[in-house]
Amino acid sequence: MYQIVMRITTLSSALVLAIASLIGGKISSVTAQKNIPVCQPPAAGEYLLLVVSPTQDNQTQLRRALPTELKTTTCKYLNDTVTRIGGFNKIDDANRWARYVNSIVGLSAIITTRPTTTTTTTTTNVQQPRSQAVSYNPQSLGMGYAVLVDYFNRPELATQLQQIVEGDVGFVSYGQRPYLLAVYTTNQKEAYNTLQKLNERGFSTYLVDSRKVLLLRSVVRL
Repeated sequence: MYQIVMRITTLSSALVLAIASLIGGKISSVTAQKNIPVCQPPAAGEYLLLVVSPTQDNQTQLRRALPTELKTTTCKYLNDTVTRIGGFNKIDDANRWARYVNSIVGLSAIITTRPTTTTTTTTTNVQQPRSQAVSYNPQSLGMGYAVLVDYFNRPELATQLQQIVEGDVGFVSYGQRPYLLAVYTTNQKEAYNTLQKLNERGFSTYLVDSRKVLLLRSVVRL
């Protein structure tokens, strides 16, 4: 009888330890996710790849698919957990790796860049560009590519954008932040060409999955 009690006690202790270990692992994982730092911006003239990878499995799978010479870090961009891949000096290189990540790992990527020309970086008290009196009917964009411009509390940039893209400029929300919409297209080449052109003109631009963009105004009129 004594031996049976000892075996049950030992089994119960082992079970408790296993459960405690499992819970502890989950807590550590959650804590690690909460302590993810904010992504560092790209260097001037650098094209940065931000791969949306919310889970540790995504991050591990992505790192296994990438060569070791590519520097990757896990960080927070807006409300997304992403894997930051930097060091691209040409948009074609960033584009090639974005396609590779999507086809091999199945994860979507954001391409962003920082203009070589220094621009104002004040982001406080962001004001919505004035627009014509039209009905407010926000809606998500369809499948494709959206080139967004951070206007840094300077809505007058919309006029410059209209001249460069030779068309209307919209006002959108992405990741709960306002941006000017330079181009929305299903043509990948057109999107990348616009991104590069705006970067060369000194704009802070982002190329994102248009399905995650909320259109607030189709045309901005100052």
